[in-house]
Amino acid sequence: MKSEIKNPDKTVAALIHLSTFSQFFFPLGNFIFPLILWMAKKEDAFVNEHGKQALNFQLSLYLYSIFLIMLGVAGVILIGLNLNFEEPFYFNDHFRVIGNPAEAMPLIIFALVIILLLLTMFVLNIYGVISATIKANEGELYQYPLTINFITPDTSGINQSKNEQFTNTQNQTL
Repeated sequence: MKSEIKNPDKTVAALIHLSTFSQFFFPLGNFIFPLILWMAKKEDAFVNEHGKQALNFQLSLYLYSIFLIMLGVAGVILIGLNLNFEEPFYFNDHFRVIGNPAEAMPLIIFALVIILLLLTMFVLNIYGVISATIKANEGELYQYPLTINFITPDTSGINQSKNEQFTNTQNQTL
């Protein structure tokens, strides 16, 4: 399989994965730049599969992030409303009364768990993109972890030439 894939195709597939790091410089860059590169070489089966995988992974991470943020906000509000402070919170020019910090421990622990999960997703993003880039450069397919397949990958045509694919579609229609 490695010998059938051309070097420019490997490069484009690797660039698709690396272009997801543009999210750190441009809003929604992790969707826009891989989509542009993928659409430019979509007719090649190897690039097509890597483009689908990269976009599926980025969409999945985006949805997981939105879910965790919404869960975090809702949890902080619900836990915060259920806290029973003996002394109220108030701030003065010279004096701050915060109450008993031990009563706020459930809120602090919950917030730390949500932050830890978001950091884990960030590390997973970095690890997954680098691993996929290396695999693409070696001419191999890569399956990202925890990916929801919004754009369904089709691995049937990767090991076939264009003539074999055409012959298979003719045989299927007969």
